Amino acid sequence: MNADPVTPAAAAPAKVTPPKLNPVRVTIAEESMPTRAEDFREVLHAYSKEDAILEAKRCIQCRRPWCVEACPITQDCRQYITLIADGDFDGAKRVTIQDNPLATSLCKVCYHYCEDSCVVKKKGVPIAIRHLKRAALDYGAGDLAYVASKPRNQRVAVVGAGPAGMMMAWELGIRGYSVTVFEQEHRLGGLMQTIPAYRMTDADVQVDKARYRHLDVTWVDGTKVGRTFPVAQLLTDGYQAVFVSIGTSRHRVLGIPGEDLPGVQPALELLKRMNRGESVSVGKRIVVVGGGDVAMDSVRSALRLSQGGDVTLVYRRGRSEMPADPEEVHGAEQEGIHFRFLKAPVKMVGDGHVEGLVVQTMELGPPDAGGRRSPIPVAGSEETIPCDSVIVAVGQKADLEGFDAGLDLQLTSQGWPEGKGPGFQTGVPGIFAAGGRSVVYAMGAATEAAIAIDAYLCAKRGEAPTARPDPLGGETPFALPAGYTKPIRV
Repeated sequence: MNADPVTPAAAAPAKVTPPKLNPVRVTIAEESMPTRAEDFREVLHAYSKEDAILEAKRCIQCRRPWCVEACPITQDCRQYITLIADGDFDGAKRVTIQDNPLATSLCKVCYHYCEDSCVVKKKGVPIAIRHLKRAALDYGAGDLAYVASKPRNQRVAVVGAGPAGMMMAWELGIRGYSVTVFEQEHRLGGLMQTIPAYRMTDADVQVDKARYRHLDVTWVDGTKVGRTFPVAQLLTDGYQAVFVSIGTSRHRVLGIPGEDLPGVQPALELLKRMNRGESVSVGKRIVVVGGGDVAMDSVRSALRLSQGGDVTLVYRRGRSEMPADPEEVHGAEQEGIHFRFLKAPVKMVGDGHVEGLVVQTMELGPPDAGGRRSPIPVAGSEETIPCDSVIVAVGQKADLEGFDAGLDLQLTSQGWPEGKGPGFQTGVPGIFAAGGRSVVYAMGAATEAAIAIDAYLCAKRGEAPTARPDPLGGETPFALPAGYTKPIRV
């Protein structure tokens, strides 16, 4: 009689030794001073293939992908970094494009929240994740284009072709929906079209748009929904759902005496005209008021437009309270911008043209409702900063002309409108609205809304919603990477 076979004891799993942490980042080359301030040439240079591989090898490949959890669109940066470290730029490009339809733009301007959560940051400089994304796109082969799932035979309208609108068009386009995007400007990108060329250009947006060419997405520019026709009319025109992503296209004003003097101009309009190639005059002594990203773009652009002029930024709080991206603040400091912190504008003076900005010293008091310390005026501290140009960059707001109150929109603290319901649904069934405080956050909000819109339209068809399909035609739908636990939001 044969004895029962003996099952051998399972071998102990091989112990994996994580790579040794290297705290020193491979240097990202920059255009030298002072030549970079002479024009709008690109400031940050791309990695070479060799430097990209060296930088990617610094990644310790955490079991929990902190970088992915910190990305509002859950870009699988851990995977494309792994592929770059192996020298597989083609694979890295494919992984990047699979998650991110605006990758060419974001590899230049994303605020890389992923790097803020990088474990390597605890001992040194975080992995240059955004720059490695650029390397994947620069050196990966193939003119990749998105493909759609089988047609759903349902039409969706998107109002606004900024980052949220473009993300929505992609999310629904690859699912097989017919999408029409209405944009009031004659260029796509929304507020990305105010970003100066030393950071990114419209050509980057066009490269991203070109990957949509096989999707059933129609772009209609020069049409302002709300003014041309009401938003709700889209539902009666045959669209089964509408997504509103109008962002914050109008500038806020200071509301102080003299703001209507010649020589005073809103930052958004200046940056738009500049990027359209129109003639822009800023004088030789420029003051920019504000502390956000638009203010940083304005001071650095004014320096270039003035050809060596004197540029000062005035901000009513301190440097640590500035909402602007630290990378942009550092760039402005390198270029010789003067910073006047704890100074609030009181009035503008001049005889037929602005000649000076009167400011008052501030002290920081208790936190306001948003948790920021409130600036308090110091009596008798007024002074005048001489200037021949003032650029106002104190925030934006949405243009809600023609938007019916029945939508029951809520405005966020930074001005964009959102639907109050699940998935950003508004008070009108079938109409959704969302936005975000940066390009990638707006894209993340659009993804959440797209899931809700897909579920809404699936219910109309009597079907259950499914995960996002592979946008490049593969058989594996979207899934969060191994080890992912929960989003990290800052």
